[in-house]
Amino acid sequence: MQRYARRFSAVEINSSFYRPHKPATYARWAASVPSGFRFAVKVPREITHVRKLVTTTDALDRFLSEAGALGDRLGPLLVQLPPSFRFDERLVGGFFDSLRVRFDGNVVCEPRHATWFADAADALLVDFRIARVAADPATVPRAAVPGGWQGLIYRRLHGSPRMYYSGYPAEFLAAIAGAMDETRDDWCIFDNTALGEATRDALDLVLRMPPE
Repeated sequence: MQRYARRFSAVEINSSFYRPHKPATYARWAASVPSGFRFAVKVPREITHVRKLVTTTDALDRFLSEAGALGDRLGPLLVQLPPSFRFDERLVGGFFDSLRVRFDGNVVCEPRHATWFADAADALLVDFRIARVAADPATVPRAAVPGGWQGLIYRRLHGSPRMYYSGYPAEFLAAIAGAMDETRDDWCIFDNTALGEATRDALDLVLRMPPE
């Protein structure tokens, strides 16, 4: 982690989606990185995929107590929804209301069903101060651009044309570097990890960014 943090300023913890981590583990990670480095943390699949945002209070409290050990190194929480999860204003609103009672920090949502990419869904996300992920590959054209609350930009690039495997060409990375907004909290996460392309692409993107 210390070696990683010398090259990058942020990381997404994806393992929290699959299994819980002890608060001591999060605290150890936080202590291993410099001031200003931040961790995005993926909300457990128990909440998003198993319970489908219903009756999640206990699981949400447990997760937040664990991830909260990151302290000021905690960045946004990532709520990734199953591809089959349709937008349901009442259900989703109830979950985000429960989340906001417990957590006032940044949250991003990565929906994948086409019903989410409409004005009503964006309006609900804005109401709860939640950004919608800009994803590649995009399930529909609107999924490729940031949505919801615009105070935070969060890109998740999964690899294209072969998800999780393909690297990105130089011109694509140059376009991402040019689009990143220094006036906002702007994240770009590479998820094309199967063959190690994520590391190469992330390093390439960093080199293309203007010096601070």
